[in-house]
Amino acid sequence: MSFYDKLIQNLPEVVGPTQKRLGFKEKLKWTLIILVIFFVLGLVPLFGMGQSQLDNFENLSLILGASFGSIISLGIGPLVTASIVLQLLNGAGIVKFDLTSSEGKIRFQGTQKLMSLFFIIFEAIIYVFMGGLPPPVEFVGTPFYFPLQLIIVFQLILGGILILFMDETVSKWGIGKSGISLFIAAGVSLQLFTRIISPLPSPTNPEIPVGALPWLFKALSINDDLGALLALAAIIATVIVFVMAVYSQAMKVEIPLSFGRVRGYGIRWPLKFIYTSNIPVILVAALLANVQLWARLLQNWGHPFLGTFNGNIPASGFVQWVYPPNLVEKAFTGTLNFLDIGHGAVYMLFMLAGCVLFSYFWVQTSGMDAKSQAKQIMASGLQVPGFRKDPRVMERLLDRYIGPLTILGGLAIGILAGMADLLGALANGTSILLAVMIIYQFYEEIAKEHLMDLNPAMRKFME
Repeated sequence: MSFYDKLIQNLPEVVGPTQKRLGFKEKLKWTLIILVIFFVLGLVPLFGMGQSQLDNFENLSLILGASFGSIISLGIGPLVTASIVLQLLNGAGIVKFDLTSSEGKIRFQGTQKLMSLFFIIFEAIIYVFMGGLPPPVEFVGTPFYFPLQLIIVFQLILGGILILFMDETVSKWGIGKSGISLFIAAGVSLQLFTRIISPLPSPTNPEIPVGALPWLFKALSINDDLGALLALAAIIATVIVFVMAVYSQAMKVEIPLSFGRVRGYGIRWPLKFIYTSNIPVILVAALLANVQLWARLLQNWGHPFLGTFNGNIPASGFVQWVYPPNLVEKAFTGTLNFLDIGHGAVYMLFMLAGCVLFSYFWVQTSGMDAKSQAKQIMASGLQVPGFRKDPRVMERLLDRYIGPLTILGGLAIGILAGMADLLGALANGTSILLAVMIIYQFYEEIAKEHLMDLNPAMRKFME
């Protein structure tokens, strides 16, 4: 055994359950525990930190599952970045993992954890030493400034490692396949609830309430037609995103299968239209979030290679073109022009290309390709009626569906995410789409695996 394999096997990890199947109450308990810890950590401020330069990036904090200025300021950023880099390296053939074997899967997962630890340390150093989360300005030029920087870096690394193990705990003990999805859904749900009903004044404009419903009623009461129209448009855009996301999740292709030795009995093997679910848009959204953070940090450092910001809005450069304009608001206020339409088109093309690319890579690295699915079906004793019982025949048949579904599903999720952002839905459009799809996945998992564990009233509701 090589040194690298020994290193991977000796990495600290969360021990999984010994029983084959965890009950719903046990999974719910651990999910809620991790969720409470996540929200509590978001309230723990970094000791020795001054004025954060990232406070205005609320939408980015949702996508990254972060709370800037707290001990979990890194959020899921390092984990998702490690996943993106490893998938690109594996997809390009620079590194190769045999994901059809258990040893190859262990090596892939261990490498991803090592890369996550590297990016936790790397991003913690970058956030602090490039001015994103600096010590107080009164310590500049004093002997205490550098030690304070090291203290903040240590806290960020500690928070990043906690997120890493919380994600692993959810994947092994909780509901859902990872804590990444849980953290995104929790943050978006909290912000969406606030953006709908909060009557508190907006920090940027004290005359307007934070919540869209209070804003709509106030605008109607003072005959502010434009304000009422903008509030109503945001609510309608949010509802459209919800409906389209749920509808697209329910679309699927079913392949009829039969038991080779038992005549007259068979099942249907479902393949979802959005085959890779929300994973591609999570990766693209996290990539864009990292681009914006790097652009802000580089601007603070005096090297705006990726573009500049005006407040918390990108004003020039590459970062401006990958930031979605609110076309609906511009249309209602009469400021929409051809440059805005071109800007929206570029953003949409970037979302489409990114979602298709990551959709393809995810299928190849997660065991969802035709070859892996064919082996799984054959191992279950199933076959397609009228076809010879051969893995190669099954693989060719499945590839007719999985290949197109990978591309079309990636395009569909890219269109949904891009349109959600351009329509100006409440909160960030991509974040809302992610939250809806994640919650729908939780519902599907509970209905599929734990329906009989629920009480009769809840069971009837889930059915």
